[in-house]
Amino acid sequence: MPLSDTAIRNIKPAEKPYKLTDEKGLFLLITPNGSKYWRHKYRFDGKEKLLAFGTYPEVGLKDARTKRDEARKLIAAGTDPAAHKKASKAAKTERAANSFEVICREWLENKRSTVAPAQHTKALARLEKDVFPWIGGKPIAELSAPEILTVLRRIDSRGARYTAHKAKSEISQCFRFAIATGRAERDPCPDLRGAIPPAQGENFPSITNPKEVAELLRALDGFKGTFVVRCALLLAPLLFVRPGELRKAAWAGFDLEKAEWRYLVTKTKTEHLVPLSSQAVAILGELQELTGHGAYVFPGRDPQKPMSEAAVNAALRRMGYDTKTEITGHGFRAMARTILHEELHQKPEVIEHQLAHKVPDSLGSAYNRTKFLKERKAMMQLWADYLDRLKAGAEVIPLHGNAA
Repeated sequence: MPLSDTAIRNIKPAEKPYKLTDEKGLFLLITPNGSKYWRHKYRFDGKEKLLAFGTYPEVGLKDARTKRDEARKLIAAGTDPAAHKKASKAAKTERAANSFEVICREWLENKRSTVAPAQHTKALARLEKDVFPWIGGKPIAELSAPEILTVLRRIDSRGARYTAHKAKSEISQCFRFAIATGRAERDPCPDLRGAIPPAQGENFPSITNPKEVAELLRALDGFKGTFVVRCALLLAPLLFVRPGELRKAAWAGFDLEKAEWRYLVTKTKTEHLVPLSSQAVAILGELQELTGHGAYVFPGRDPQKPMSEAAVNAALRRMGYDTKTEITGHGFRAMARTILHEELHQKPEVIEHQLAHKVPDSLGSAYNRTKFLKERKAMMQLWADYLDRLKAGAEVIPLHGNAA
């Protein structure tokens, strides 16, 4: 006689386990402690087997019968339900192990030693907040471009366009890691090119928040690449010249005793003078011992040529910075211009002259390499000292009035 829910609820345990039969091999096993287990007895390849369907009341009578009927369909199709259940469980475990979040965390851990600690922390926090809750549990190989775009648009809709671009970059890097480790076949992120508008028009990306600048400076200080590239990275924020002018810098233009660097600005074909802070002189003095015998301050693999134009940006990427949305070699100029004016309250015309920009005056002269030289020397030392305090983690108080 088939079972009913009323009969099952009224069942009492006995001293020994016993069965209550339903239909078509389904029965309920009642144990002395009162537990009720669903079991399905069937034959496959001439052997009698048992299949477990869970416990009552978590699995009700109707659900148990549905599971039994599904098992009978498998048997009719020539499939052992027990083997099918085992394979399904293994597949589920594999899908969980290959979920986007699992692989992304593995990727982050794999690259931890190659990026600054602050960058690793920021990337993980960004993914935990904006990405994992939505697609973290899905198998990475099954994620599609539209699903990723939905995540990015959710970030962009709250006004965090830069974060959306950064998240897209990190998702893409995770996919490339999955491809390299055999857990995905392609990265869908390139299909989303242009789907989220650019974060910063045509301007070079830059970091101007003092706290983020402090993180960047510490990352530069801990760079593990070649000594020549490390020196270029350390000098880039101190000198804030155009990247091409820095990498092509020739020793002939430097006078370390006078703390000056003179060169021809390629963009305007005018002579420019960069006052050197004591910090810049110290870096250059150390570098001169290595490269001073040649023409270039930063020689490339061929000592007769300057280092590659991609060297600084490649180093920034190696440290975990996105050179499309965060910072480039050119971005150090915007960093200096913004902070010198907004935090250190330097005069705009002095800053513009130091940037080698044309600044018309009452006499009509567009640019004079020695104009504001006294002020520029003081500004460059003030800037270097400010960066040192930022890097050390000291509380930096903006200067005002005469003190600036």
